[in-house]
Amino acid sequence: MNPSLLLEMVAGAAGERLAVGALTYADLQVRAQAVAGGLAGLDVAHVGFVDEYSETVPVLFYAAQLAGLPFVPLNYRLSDDALRAALTRIAPAVVVAGDRQAARCEGIEGITVLGPESLPVGDAPGAVGEISVLLFTSGTSGEPKAAVLRPHHLTSYVLSTVEFLGAAEDETQLVAVPPYHIAGISTVLTSLYGGRRIVVLPSFTPEAWVDTVRAESVTHAMVVPTMLGRILDVLEALSESLPALRHLSYGGGRMPAPVVERAIRLLPHVDLVNAYGLTETSSTIAVLGPQDHRDAVAATDPAVRARLGSVGRPLPTVEIEIRDVSGAVLPAGEPGEIYVRGEQVSGEYLSHKATDATGWFPTRDRGFLDAEGFLFLDGRADDVIVRGGENLSPGEIEDVLLAHPAVTEVIVLGVPDAEWGEVPIAAVVPTAAVRDKAAFEVELQEFVRARLRSAKTPDRIHVRESLPHTDTGKPLRRVLRAELAPIVA
Repeated sequence: MNPSLLLEMVAGAAGERLAVGALTYADLQVRAQAVAGGLAGLDVAHVGFVDEYSETVPVLFYAAQLAGLPFVPLNYRLSDDALRAALTRIAPAVVVAGDRQAARCEGIEGITVLGPESLPVGDAPGAVGEISVLLFTSGTSGEPKAAVLRPHHLTSYVLSTVEFLGAAEDETQLVAVPPYHIAGISTVLTSLYGGRRIVVLPSFTPEAWVDTVRAESVTHAMVVPTMLGRILDVLEALSESLPALRHLSYGGGRMPAPVVERAIRLLPHVDLVNAYGLTETSSTIAVLGPQDHRDAVAATDPAVRARLGSVGRPLPTVEIEIRDVSGAVLPAGEPGEIYVRGEQVSGEYLSHKATDATGWFPTRDRGFLDAEGFLFLDGRADDVIVRGGENLSPGEIEDVLLAHPAVTEVIVLGVPDAEWGEVPIAAVVPTAAVRDKAAFEVELQEFVRARLRSAKTPDRIHVRESLPHTDTGKPLRRVLRAELAPIVA
């Protein structure tokens, strides 16, 4: 099924509902059909987009589906060289770029640049396309890959997770993630299929997010870890509770349990959902639901309370296995690499297909399943620190350091060591200025040693004002490693 059929269904059943901005569902369908006709009349292979999120995104996405062309939203925060390299990979293409981005995209062979106000229109017939979306991965550990999402991957995800027109007419979804993030694509699909109006926040600041939620009576929103803590700071400073907000999902990286507990305390009327997914899986594959959050916070059983740090259980339509390096499936409680299989799972790139013959996709994320099927993340497979032949999880050490009241952010890395092969080091952002860094380092090392053991205690701790992350909240370990190289060499 082509994703454009989902829009057609909603426009036919509730065309008068507002879809995005001032556009109703009927308006959105008519606009997408006209632009699709214009796109189909061009001699291009892709439809690119380089700009902040705007009402143009859903129009262009559905138009591309109707024209049978892959939609390719690109990271406008890339350097000029990186952006132009990505554009070269999708030529021949028409690329819609905002005023601040257009000049960066021009002069590339096979690339036609248009402004959002100059979308082509026509009535040329479209065709069913083989690829719906190309998304370039964030490249936290190397060169970005172009992930391929086909029509059946996206529609399988939507149909298995969203009830058709299941949203009340007053429900409003805030989109505050960039269009090149998988959440930016899945939100368009799921919100519109459910009948929920979309409000766009093109550029995130915590103050603007709070103001928008209040002004637009936003009921549903999604944030990444680096956003939530800053939002909570603003809410606490303003004594604001956002009474219209009903549902807040978070994902895209490790969320410290203290931040989640704080959100529950400041927003007791809001249903919290932790959603874990990947670009290659068409978004969410596991969910920690609102009741799971409440049960964990109220629990006296340590195993149940620990689930607040999990990403919940797999979706009913998704299978998850934990495997060791030999490919053997591991029992509950044993950490290994997370493998996933399901109709929504692509696991495909332009360069190659990463799934095996039976459809299993190796996520490169590490984790384990507890006895009740809750999934706990344990960092990336490439991030494991091998100290004297023993595998150490950076995530485990990070969680302990984040439990210290003076630490607000942390990244743990493995660095070469003549005796042990590798040892862990930590870079931390304190909650307040540190006068005696040497004493603070010893304090944090003792804090870890008391809760883990000596082998897992960071060999060194570096106090910093900030840590490098992608704009969707994932730690950039390779960037931090390069920044610390002169110090730790």
